[in-house]
Amino acid sequence: MRKNTRRAFLKRSGLSLAGATLAVARSPSVAMGANERINLGVIGLSRGASLCAAFAEQDDARLACVCDTDSQRLEKVRKKYSVDNAVGDFRRILDDKSIDAVVIATPDHWHAPAAILACEAGKHIYVEKPCSHNIREGRLMIEAARRHKRVMQVGTQNRSNEGVREAIEMLREGAIGDVLAVKVINSQKRANIGHQQPTDPPAHLDYDQWVGPAPMVPYQSNRLHYTWHWWHAFGTGDIGNDGVHDLDIGLWGLGVEGHPSRISGYGAKMFFDDDQQFPDTYLITYEYPGDGTVGARRLLIFEQRDWSPYREHGFENGDIYYGTKGMMLVGKHDGYRLFGERNQPIAEKEFRMPPTEHQRNFLDAIHGTAEPNADVAVGHLSATLAHLGNICARVGRSLTFDPKTEQFVGDEEANKLTRREYREGHWAVPKGA
Repeated sequence: MRKNTRRAFLKRSGLSLAGATLAVARSPSVAMGANERINLGVIGLSRGASLCAAFAEQDDARLACVCDTDSQRLEKVRKKYSVDNAVGDFRRILDDKSIDAVVIATPDHWHAPAAILACEAGKHIYVEKPCSHNIREGRLMIEAARRHKRVMQVGTQNRSNEGVREAIEMLREGAIGDVLAVKVINSQKRANIGHQQPTDPPAHLDYDQWVGPAPMVPYQSNRLHYTWHWWHAFGTGDIGNDGVHDLDIGLWGLGVEGHPSRISGYGAKMFFDDDQQFPDTYLITYEYPGDGTVGARRLLIFEQRDWSPYREHGFENGDIYYGTKGMMLVGKHDGYRLFGERNQPIAEKEFRMPPTEHQRNFLDAIHGTAEPNADVAVGHLSATLAHLGNICARVGRSLTFDPKTEQFVGDEEANKLTRREYREGHWAVPKGA
């Protein structure tokens, strides 16, 4: 439910990452009335089921329609939340004039196509992280949101986490001096997806619709549901799945604007003998040169170990900021710890990832009473870090990136990976992709 204290917090704008051209959030030109109920269509009911729960708690939101290609999962969610309409083709949501906003919790390869089509249909969009499947799609999403004047919020919900925002504000105020580097850690034990052979899809799954604009491949049981994350055509690996949360926090606290210009490092499968196509291990560095002078440079380091059954520094993943006068550890589930020189403890605070605040902010942005805390342009910056890390791992070499053109300098092989292949003639392929 809406609370005045929460709304006051979510209206704060002083901690946005936004730069002048890349990440300025803009409210729609014609906002809905403050007392109008917002009708939602939710697409993709794995993560989408949790989002249904969050939006169902809001007194100005109504779950008008749910959509999934798995009819069993669709019916389960429809019954749980007493939703009137349940469909297997999300075009029926786009055609429904009574639906004001679309919540996209599909596999990654559907994020941009669905979001762009929703913009064109006049809907506001809440899209799960990473906002895009590749760099080019992220840019097209920003352009669509601006062109159609729609709110497009990305599901990096720690942008609405009061504890994380408090930590970022302390960094801005110089709690550890000048923040020159951050280490972003994604360490956890994932499951082996095994080796499988193609079979016929189950009768309750519309597999053609699930594949959508991606090139058609035979059904295979370890491609879905959750395991689509580990396939190039459908996901972005764990760097784009869980890692993007901590990349987003790391980028925010580092205080940089725009993309990095140099990406180096390592990514490979060191542990899993299975069909997944993405690395289980990364060590990637991202360089932000500023104007090139001493003191202007910034460094972001990403570490991932998907075979580590332990917590780093007592945190389940997180960010370690290194400043000229101290260090701060921030974990999205665990709080923060602040240290001064020679590891002198200064402050600490426990907090958890917020259950509904980010969804509340999205609704307030539609009403025109707040800016989205994770506007698509901000989400594009964090998603691009995941894409850059994956490209670096796939080509196996250091890369120079032009932040303005969003292209690699003198590297045709890497530039091909800023986009993806689509199924020829599919109705959902974005224009300009």
